[in-house]
Amino acid sequence: MTEENYLHVNKDLWNNRVKGHYSSDFYDIKKFKKTRNSLNSIELDLLGDLTGKNILHLQCHFGMDTLSMANMGAKAVGLDFSQKAVDQAGRLRDEMALEAEFICCNVTDAAKNINAKFDIVFTSYGTIGWIPELFPWAEQISKLLKPEGQFIMADFHPMVWIFDENFSKISYSYFNKKSIIENASKSYAGVKENGKSITWNHSLSEIFSALREYNLKLDEFKEFEYSPYPCFSNMIELENGKFLQKNIKGMIPMVYAMKWHL
Repeated sequence: MTEENYLHVNKDLWNNRVKGHYSSDFYDIKKFKKTRNSLNSIELDLLGDLTGKNILHLQCHFGMDTLSMANMGAKAVGLDFSQKAVDQAGRLRDEMALEAEFICCNVTDAAKNINAKFDIVFTSYGTIGWIPELFPWAEQISKLLKPEGQFIMADFHPMVWIFDENFSKISYSYFNKKSIIENASKSYAGVKENGKSITWNHSLSEIFSALREYNLKLDEFKEFEYSPYPCFSNMIELENGKFLQKNIKGMIPMVYAMKWHL
């Protein structure tokens, strides 16, 4: 699978998801416009006070988290490879009268398209699985950070991706051995679709090795038994905003979060 082919396939998928996701209960845009925050305590604890900080949000979809950080006082830039998502992010920004910039490009070309350095580079939940190799990704993060700048990430734990859809058996390797090609009848947001996707599993050791190769240093790493989103099959709510998968509840981490600095 060439880079051009996988990007074409995945861009089509994400362009087609924008309209349905924007109107979905999962994203709940109506609530977001009132609360002006879509971030969870997991990432908020690592982000801290954003007042006056320059922050780059990688793979931002239609920008809810980017705009949440702008609302917290950050000078925020969101990046995504879906032009439809970037266009929708701009409309949402204008409607909410917030200041943020949105750029359309592939994440591994970020430094070629952004002539700036940032206090914080941020990414979260379901992003790196769309990237075949992590060393080019880590290189972009390193290039875009100011000296002593922070990289902050919260994501689903790679253990989650080894299971089948119902979490009843192990179906995929924990390691990045080959691309995973799927056709789903609905997205994680519960929206009907008929789109092909091409993704990759990335182990924690692969993630850590890529970031260390480009001189980032780990400050904090945490694992969580719950997901802040009910985006997998058979989810049960442990408490408000904390969801477990029924078949594996509490037995493996569902999310990890980490902070690095350059």
